[in-house]
Amino acid sequence: MLKIKRLYIFIVQTFLPVFFMTFGICLFIVLMQFLWRYVEDLVGKGLETTVLAELFFYAALQFIPMALPLALLLASLMAFGNMGERLELLAIKASGVSLLKAMQPLIILVGAIAIGAFFFQNEGLPRINVKFRSLLISIKQKSPELDIPEGSFYSVIPDYSIYVKKKDPETKMLKDVMIYQTSEGFNNMSVFVCDSALMKMSEDKTFLLLDLYDGQRFANFRQADIKNTSRHSNNQFVPYSRENFKTKKIIIPFNAGFDRMDESALEGTQISKNIVELGRSIDSMTVFIDSLNKRDRATIGERTYLSYKADRKYSRTVEAESANDTAHSSDNKKDTIPTTVPIVPLDFDSLLNSYSRDEVSQYYATAANEAENNRYNIIEGIQKKTIQKNLRMHKVEWHRKFVLSFACLVFFFIGAPLGAIIRKGGLGMPVVVSVALYIVYYIVDNIGYKMARDAVWEVWQGMWLSSAVFFPVGVFLTYKAMNDSALFNPEAYDKFFRKILFVKSPAKINDEKRNEIIEKIPALSELNIKSEVLAGLQSMDSDKLRDVIQNYKKYSYDKTRQLAALSILKSRGAEINDIVDRQDKEYINMAESLYCNSSNITSLIYVFFVLLSVIAIINFSWIVGVLYFLLFVRSMIYYFSFYKDIKVRSKWYHAIILVLSLLAYPLIYLYVRKQMKKDKNEVEIITYT
Repeated sequence: MLKIKRLYIFIVQTFLPVFFMTFGICLFIVLMQFLWRYVEDLVGKGLETTVLAELFFYAALQFIPMALPLALLLASLMAFGNMGERLELLAIKASGVSLLKAMQPLIILVGAIAIGAFFFQNEGLPRINVKFRSLLISIKQKSPELDIPEGSFYSVIPDYSIYVKKKDPETKMLKDVMIYQTSEGFNNMSVFVCDSALMKMSEDKTFLLLDLYDGQRFANFRQADIKNTSRHSNNQFVPYSRENFKTKKIIIPFNAGFDRMDESALEGTQISKNIVELGRSIDSMTVFIDSLNKRDRATIGERTYLSYKADRKYSRTVEAESANDTAHSSDNKKDTIPTTVPIVPLDFDSLLNSYSRDEVSQYYATAANEAENNRYNIIEGIQKKTIQKNLRMHKVEWHRKFVLSFACLVFFFIGAPLGAIIRKGGLGMPVVVSVALYIVYYIVDNIGYKMARDAVWEVWQGMWLSSAVFFPVGVFLTYKAMNDSALFNPEAYDKFFRKILFVKSPAKINDEKRNEIIEKIPALSELNIKSEVLAGLQSMDSDKLRDVIQNYKKYSYDKTRQLAALSILKSRGAEINDIVDRQDKEYINMAESLYCNSSNITSLIYVFFVLLSVIAIINFSWIVGVLYFLLFVRSMIYYFSFYKDIKVRSKWYHAIILVLSLLAYPLIYLYVRKQMKKDKNEVEIITYT
């Protein structure tokens, strides 16, 4: 037990530094995203450093629930990836400790983090949200800092447009100033033109004071008696006044100060409530909506037009009141006696034919208008829609407090097994995998949120969509990691898909023939090769030597150098079976035959699919389309099997063939088949003489 406890301490000590580092990185990333989103509202307003620091502090606290799941995913993936890369996980498993047992201390730690995140969201985040939103709204409402440019109109001040030709930075004087005032409407615009002006703010920063020097004022004016007279309404000449002045003062309302929004305005919203307050609000709004629904149902019942069918007879029950003085004189009540009155079936066609076409159109229009008015009054009532939306947002916030905490556990059970499987630490592969997974999670979570917000789905369905998608992934990865499954082994997936698509492999030569060919490979002492050339070949690794063997003509090498490279591989004990298998022409012919046979079927299905699409048989075209795609994949596997070791075509050539084959398979197949025959003849069988 002592060794296990030391192991737990070691794992926690390995995880915590990585977690703190990744949490800081993730929080910084979401803060930068926040900055880029609101940079236009922050720049150019002359905000104090303390105000910006307070805003970023509240923003950092608000984004903790967003950064925490990503940090746990990245930290667990890096921690277990580092232990797998250093073979520490292998040593732990060799000592008899399973992966789940080794994860126990971190499961407890992450569980505590998830519980702490829940209490943080429930108790702290509502207060933080109120302060953050109120401060952000106050910053958005603040007027920009006054900075009038030279040579262009400045229209930031409401109802005013100011043009300054030149500014004197020493005296703060404005030269050649034009001011357009439209506070009384565009038709009653006033224009100030002056040689210079001095601008300053009032002490309370609520007014802009302008001292104008040596200028004129032009203003349109309309007298009351001629403004509404029709004979002057189209007159293109508008009377105006002109005023010359030496000095003139203008006071412009312009609030340049920073006024904080009252936080009490956000106290009743869902972002300011904990889970108990949200539950109470949800209950009260549900009761109120139920009462509105009862009222609407009664209204619908009163205004519903019943339709009768000609082949059925209906009867209705009417209530008739009668006095029963002898039996119920003491109760002084009226009995309701049901009586049945038969209704004659009504033929609506005959009724409509009895009216003229204009009358029928009028009745239809009247009924449509009345139905639309009833629909608006009942279904689209503003009060009811507002309360329903508010109820949904309260439910969304209620579920969010649980979803984000549960996401911490889900991401840990994804990151830790995944790190144990890929066995790669550092900031390379783990960062790529973590970011990719989190992007998918973010997209799925936003889809669920919008579905819940817009009442497309139930609120719990939308908010728990991301957890429902990623929780099975975590269970699957944990199971695979505990059983040491080859999750990222390409050969395993290759065999799986080949089995599904019924892909055959070209028959290779038998072991006896392969050994005979290997025995024929000459030794280096039997080859007539220069010592410096031999030394250069021996300094190459196995991959370089394979390239020399396959492409010796491309590098202008002779036959002897090819045999020397093959002999060196043999002496090293390297894997050369794939090279030896190419010594049989039957292998290449078989690969070509498999491709051609599969392509014939694929071309036929392609033509069938195009015909169905042209004649628009939708029910069958998509089935044939899926079948064509599967056969296309099968044929391309045969294609790449043929060119696997034949290095006569570039990667771009294969990529172009792949794309064009998907679009027009029969035509490309005829071309590829011709090129395959040509490339097959260029393959040289290695000889040893």
